[in-house]
Amino acid sequence: MVEKPQVKSWREMRAWQIGLLERATGESLPVWTDRIRARAAGSEAELREWLERQGVRGYAQMLLVHETFGYPDFLLKGADELIDGQYADRPGLRPVLDAVLLRAAELPDVTVQARKTFVALVGPRRTFARVRPTTRGRVDVGLRLPGEEPGGRLAVAKGFGDEMALRVALQEAGEVDEEFAAILRRAYDANL
Repeated sequence: MVEKPQVKSWREMRAWQIGLLERATGESLPVWTDRIRARAAGSEAELREWLERQGVRGYAQMLLVHETFGYPDFLLKGADELIDGQYADRPGLRPVLDAVLLRAAELPDVTVQARKTFVALVGPRRTFARVRPTTRGRVDVGLRLPGEEPGGRLAVAKGFGDEMALRVALQEAGEVDEEFAAILRRAYDANL
């Protein structure tokens, strides 16, 4: 039987991001923070622009921004606390999330990251899905499926960011079936 994957805490996510930074740049976090201090970045936007020119993108860039300007409160909370908050007023939808996480556990090398309003499913390269309780009766799974169009269970996604243009709406755990698992696998494979 597949076990639900462990959701990473902010400390574990930070350690993972440090590893990404070091692999991508060949330099440690202290080296980067010293460079940033020497530059005296005045704003987050200015720092992001400079890091982009240095070739630092994605999670590594986010790490350096947080190390410089502080971590948002929601990142300092535990994963369980964040997820409990998402489903506090809709406990009947929590089994839907649990079923999606069990399907994600069937995929190799998936990291689950809790945020304030959603749970991210991250493959070896990048986030391929986001799970969010959208209404009191529905969980939406936003999917990064480049080149695919809405149709069947895939609908247009709003509020998941430009890269997640499609979604699957789920109202009960039973809808997290083989067809859903195949869609999730396509999103995972498309982002390797």
